[in-house]
This record gives sequence, C-alpha cells and structure tokens, in this order.
Amino acid sequence: MSERHVIIGAGPVGRATAAALEERGAEVVLASRSGVNGTTAVDATSADALAHLADGAVALYNCVNPPKYDKWPELWPPVAEALLQAAERSGAVLVTAANLYPYGPVSDGLMREGMPDSASGKKARVRAKMTADAFAAHQAGLVRAVEVRGSDYMGAGPGDYAHVPRVIAKALQGKTVSVVGGADQPHTWTDVCDMGRALATVATEESSWGRVWHAPSNAPRTQAEAVNDVLASVGAKPVTVKTMPNALLTLAAPFVPILRELRETLYQFTSPYIMDSSAIAEAFGLEPTPWDEVCRHTAG
Repeated sequence: MSERHVIIGAGPVGRATAAALEERGAEVVLASRSGVNGTTAVDATSADALAHLADGAVALYNCVNPPKYDKWPELWPPVAEALLQAAERSGAVLVTAANLYPYGPVSDGLMREGMPDSASGKKARVRAKMTADAFAAHQAGLVRAVEVRGSDYMGAGPGDYAHVPRVIAKALQGKTVSVVGGADQPHTWTDVCDMGRALATVATEESSWGRVWHAPSNAPRTQAEAVNDVLASVGAKPVTVKTMPNALLTLAAPFVPILRELRETLYQFTSPYIMDSSAIAEAFGLEPTPWDEVCRHTAG
C-alpha cells in the first residue's frame, strides 16, 4: 500500500501533522489555497481536485482553517462535502482535525469522547454536522473516517488568534495582559504538535476509525497560570493577567468581527473547560508533550 498522505490546510495543525508523518518516513503532500511555501495549490471546495490529489493515498486530512472566523456557516459546508466525496472516490481514510465546540457547555466542565454534540451555537452546529455526516458515511461503508478534537492551542506557532500565544509577546515585555472570559478558570490547552501526532497516529490505526478521539493534552491550567507558566519557562518574571471587561467586548463586537463571534464561545472561559484525553493514551500510548516544554515552545 502507498505511504502517501495528503493534508489539506497548511496552517499550524497541517504542518505539525506533516512533521509527524515525515518522522515516520511517510510521503506527505501538503496542500493549501495559495500553493506557496512549498505547498501544492488546491481548491478545497472541489471534490474533483481533492479526489485527484488523494488518489492512491493512505489518508486525506482535513486541517483546513477557513480564513474568516465569522463566516464558518458559509465557508465550511462546501469544504466538508468536497473532502467527504474525495475520500469516498479515492478510498483514502478521512482524518479530520476538529475542536470541542460541538459539545457546548458541559455541566461539570469535563468533556469525554462519546458525549453528545449538543451545542446550539452556529459555529458549533457547523462542526457537529461535519462530524455527523462523516460518521454516517462511515457507518454506511462509503468512507473510513476518524476525527481528533483538540482544545485551544499552545506550542510552536499556533497563530496570533490563539488565546494564550496572542498575549505572550506583550507579557514578555513585563506588561499587564488581558484575556477573554475569565483568567481564573481551569482550562485544557493542547500543544499543536501533539494534535499533529494524534492525527498521524489514528490515520493508520484501523481500530481508531469511526469515532472521535481527544488529542493528548496536559492537566488544565487557568489562563493566568498558563501565561505565567510560559514566562517562567524562559526565566521571565510573572505579570498581571486581567479579564477583558464584558462591557468592552459588547461595545467592540459590532466593529470587530472576531470579538463578535467570541461571544458565542465565551462560556469556554467563564467556567471550567476540561478535556479528558486518557483514551488516546490508553489505546495508542500517546502522552502530551511535557508542560514546561509546551510553555517554552509557546514563548518562541
């Protein structure tokens, strides 16, 4: 069987997955809209283009990150449908990088695989439908599908919009930083490289297919703890971590699309938000990167 793996999406998760696969000696095709920086150009809404790219591949990875956070209901469905069709035509395992949005608020704050996708937010419903459609096709024998969900990213290069990484440059200057929701609620953080390792692992483990897995992640830390843990990892002094006033979020939301969209997921930071990743450790021996190392990578 071919050892070629096709990754759609060349952001931090796509590149982390490519690195994990290359460490295993796999041939990797990393594709993006633009086709720059060594990637293959592809239209992720074209089932024909994706099927052609994935022909003969072991797995087809959905590591897409739509360019506009506030346009998920418009941007995600055609991509998800094209990837599903491409997996069916090519025979490649469909491996999806996903988030925890579909669960919605959980009474005890602890998310485990197998819980219902019961969130009511529009972005959560989009992701939940993608999951449901993929597993319905899997159950029907049309595709082989598996999904890995991670929490908010830390580590090397998760992007300027990631909650902790976005404030680190300012914190390293010794300045007070502001976070959304609450600075004192326990929260799970996923190293982007651990997400990549999880995706690369489940792609070729037949026993993993047909279900959701949680990426290996460390014990929860509050936003304030996480920020100051990052500083401590490089010998910097702690800073004050404040919560962005809800009134400011409300006032700015009409003018800043990403702030407007954050109101839907604010509950993730105002209550405990904890992901249990013990299943993937027990099944495949995947443990999270040590927390201090995660923090050093986040510091850059």
